[in-house]
Amino acid sequence: MEASWQYTGDEPIKIKKFLQSLGMGHRLFNDIKKGEGEFLVDHRPVRPTTKILPNQPLTIKVKLEPADPTVAVSHDPLKIVYEDDNWLVVDKPAGMTSIPGPSVANGTVLNRVVGYLLDHQSPDQRPHLITRLDRDTGGLLLVAKHHVASSMISQQVQQHQMLKEYTAIVGGNFTADHGTIDKPIARVADQARRMVAADGQTALTEYWVEGQGEGWARVRVRLHTGRTHQIRVHFAAIGHPLIGDALYGGDTSKADHQLLHASRLAFLDPFTRRELSFTSPLPANFNDIMA
Repeated sequence: MEASWQYTGDEPIKIKKFLQSLGMGHRLFNDIKKGEGEFLVDHRPVRPTTKILPNQPLTIKVKLEPADPTVAVSHDPLKIVYEDDNWLVVDKPAGMTSIPGPSVANGTVLNRVVGYLLDHQSPDQRPHLITRLDRDTGGLLLVAKHHVASSMISQQVQQHQMLKEYTAIVGGNFTADHGTIDKPIARVADQARRMVAADGQTALTEYWVEGQGEGWARVRVRLHTGRTHQIRVHFAAIGHPLIGDALYGGDTSKADHQLLHASRLAFLDPFTRRELSFTSPLPANFNDIMA
């Protein structure tokens, strides 16, 4: 596959520095440098140390990744919110697993994306999930359709520049409309659950209360870090466990899984340099609780 950009700076710049400014990771650059692809300036092959002049186009060409034989192919349906040559945005229902594992080998989002790409004769058949969701959390997932896209977005993921917002229905009521939860999160030995602990990883959650009723509150949540179960752990830690979240002490009389939905996703497309933003409507069971 190939991708091109126009350099709009005022001074000459080395190819590596320019690509890093776009988000490219070191590994992909080194792979191309070592012969897994080539760099072209003004459509002519050049060395990796070449400097690009203002208004010159840079193109990279890389070999396609082979399909992963360990990932089963599923032709089960997917709800595609957005697609272009580089990205898929999928709206995952609660109850579907993101990636295969010991307990679920097929039917996950990744299996279905592979089947979708095969059905649509995509040249790239080894997708990469950039964001993931717990099985019982629904909403928006970002999928890179090839390894170049995965590399180009990695910087935004690592630096938490991607906007990820969730809607949750939690137990109890709040006195303030806005707040942050800054509590480190650690593993619980030999368990799936996590806990707040002084020796855990830094975790920061921001929230806005958007509605309240008898025994519940609807909150819009923004993640500033990406720890496992972060939202569930943090709200349980402040006395507002998610409705339906049995693992963290939530009320299960109204829902059989945590009421958490990835409702908004936004990022800077490193290929077009434009922001892409998507929203997902709440499932019916959220509205049932609030009604």
